[in-house]
Amino acid sequence: MSGELVIYAVSDSVGDTAEGVARAAAVQFNSHVKQIKRVANIDNVSMVDGLLKKIKEPNVIIVYTIIIPEIKEYLDKKAQEAGILAIDVLGPIIGNVEQLTGSQPKHEAGLLRKMNFDYFKRVDAIEFAVKNDDGKDPRDILKADAVLIGVSRTSKTPLSMYLAHKNVFVANLPLVPEVEPPKELYMVPANKVYGLIIKPAKLNEIRRERLRFLGLSDNASYANINRIKKELEYSEGIMKDINCKIVDVTNNAVEETASIILDDLNNRMIEGGKVEGKGNN
Repeated sequence: MSGELVIYAVSDSVGDTAEGVARAAAVQFNSHVKQIKRVANIDNVSMVDGLLKKIKEPNVIIVYTIIIPEIKEYLDKKAQEAGILAIDVLGPIIGNVEQLTGSQPKHEAGLLRKMNFDYFKRVDAIEFAVKNDDGKDPRDILKADAVLIGVSRTSKTPLSMYLAHKNVFVANLPLVPEVEPPKELYMVPANKVYGLIIKPAKLNEIRRERLRFLGLSDNASYANINRIKKELEYSEGIMKDINCKIVDVTNNAVEETASIILDDLNNRMIEGGKVEGKGNN
């Protein structure tokens, strides 16, 4: 075989890896590789037949990343019958990893793309949580998957960050008697809002410890039990007004509260997001 070569980069996913390997090899041969053709999403044997029928060039190599065993074996067989060299890019590596680890590969197409998608979504969710911590931009709460509301020191920020690492877009808003909640809070579907409540004695303990940590007197009004009761009464009134789900965080670790919210979010997705309350009116 001589002359200009055409390389088919074939994959049961998008084909980035196969094409990347083909291009890395092609640059070593100057202009002797005429073209690299990407063929993606080959996920059944009839598509393999269709691919081979379309190949008309005399000098051809197939470079492939096909994970599904039956399709890979079929491509190998049919390419050999057609006199076309087919090179499995991932097979030798996967085989050696399997042998050395004693574990079985998943044989699932598109896993790398899914991992990349999940990673970038997580980054976006974290950036969203940081941008929308403590009510920094009330307009953005309309874009959130979940909105956390509650008085100061009810774990809104750590809970937002924990949920963001689970790919949930979260905004949180503090509720303070002297500050009117933003109008956007009443525009969010009520089933997206989670009101965080806590027992007054526990909040008093947390706030006093916070003040001591900051080097301040723990007798400040911030930790005054009467002030705390007033804040909690005010916040629970808002939560009842918008008819949101209320979560008691008194004795919960962040992970426990997050689990409650994640379960509710998953149920909402299953039900098609049909649960609504006064927050939609």
